[in-house]
Amino acid sequence: MTETKYDGFTDEERDAMKERAKELKTTARRGSKTSKADGEADLLAKIAEMPSDDRAIAKKLHALVKKNAPTLTPKTWYGMPAWALDGKVLCFFQPREKFKTRYATLGFNDVAKLDDGTVWPTAFGIVKLTADDEAMIAALLKKAVS
Repeated sequence: MTETKYDGFTDEERDAMKERAKELKTTARRGSKTSKADGEADLLAKIAEMPSDDRAIAKKLHALVKKNAPTLTPKTWYGMPAWALDGKVLCFFQPREKFKTRYATLGFNDVAKLDDGTVWPTAFGIVKLTADDEAMIAALLKKAVS
């Protein structure tokens, strides 16, 4: 039996770091020529690579962002669809398949203005999106950019 040494990162985490390095190189190569259309093309390409369940959720989330937070800029972040405000990732979609988890995640970073008291949620597990879920996410997006 061969013993393997754990170095602190899973294969999926290493892949995400490699994707982030590639994203940074692409951004540097594009320089000031980077446009919202470039970011959206990158995001849509990542969505197209996803398994059908994740892809369906990601497409709905992208449509919700475009409708309810049109000032956000689409991009990829660690190989995941993300939307930025003034260059900083405000929210992102982590597909279930990305880290082999039980559910996908919609996460919000600290630039999202979701503060509510002293404790509030910043990540939401998603197995599918209902009309009520979409309404809740639309409200969160509007609040996050306000």
